[in-house]
Amino acid sequence: MSKTHIWIVSPASARNNNGNWQSASRWARFLRTRYRVTVSQQWPAEAHVQAGSAPPDLLIALHARRSAPSLDAWTRAHPERSSILLLTGTDLYRDIDTDASAQRSLQQASALVVLQTHGLQALPAPLRAKARVIYQSAATLRPATGPQRHADICMIGHLRPEKDPLTFMRAAALVQAPSARLIHIGGALEPALEAAAQATAAQQPRYRWLGAMPHAATRQRLKRCRAMALTSHMEGGANVIIEAVCAGVPVLASDIGGNRGMLGEDYQGYFPPGDAAALARLIDRIAEDQDFHATLRAQCDARAPLFAPAAEQAALLELVDNLLHKT
Repeated sequence: MSKTHIWIVSPASARNNNGNWQSASRWARFLRTRYRVTVSQQWPAEAHVQAGSAPPDLLIALHARRSAPSLDAWTRAHPERSSILLLTGTDLYRDIDTDASAQRSLQQASALVVLQTHGLQALPAPLRAKARVIYQSAATLRPATGPQRHADICMIGHLRPEKDPLTFMRAAALVQAPSARLIHIGGALEPALEAAAQATAAQQPRYRWLGAMPHAATRQRLKRCRAMALTSHMEGGANVIIEAVCAGVPVLASDIGGNRGMLGEDYQGYFPPGDAAALARLIDRIAEDQDFHATLRAQCDARAPLFAPAAEQAALLELVDNLLHKT
């Protein structure tokens, strides 16, 4: 008897090295403990069609809009087979309100997955019954120990508008703490933002843009930081929050639903989206106030059990098993 086959559609590839790819790669690893798994950027893939092989037993699609053609083709070809749609930040907080293909994906998927509790509220009320929250996860990293010469505040994210890297750059001119350095890791996806990063690095000695880095190297750099800044205008459930929390690094986050759903309503490290001055004040405080740093660290540590790999794998396998064995 052949092994049950699950097909994951991820518009992002390993070359993109973004949060969506990390999600697809991690889910594939979890599922391979029990199933045969294929990951591609679309379904059906040409090789699958040419081989004339049997269709997969279940389709998992990341991104309602970008995977809409694949989910639509799957639903039409195999209406009796189940599908899971993992919703991203741009899905929840933009596309499902305005894009017809994203709206169609919501209807066609057998089950919807959001990555934090606020994501449920962004869905149309009639569809919430088929949605569930599955927190993403990361392996725990032992935090760096010993004195640090600089209080590095890192931002991890490619230079694109949704991540609002300009707020982080503008904060560099407003930070007062002598020890603070603002370190930005991420590739340039827009020429204007690349130019802004280069100009900021030239004008502000405390700001450094390191460009894109491999995932493992990024995590090693992250764990040596005093804090991580997340300035996004929209997030479905940021992988980088989990990476920071699991490395013992407090987060300074824009006050948006996607971040509140990850860090909790009472978290003390929020700032208004786009407010560089408020972010700079938080950076000064966490760089120089040990009690504030300890408070945010303790709040993040309290969230860490939500982001354990075993918890994510168990929730994913339960959902997949239920869909495969439904009557």
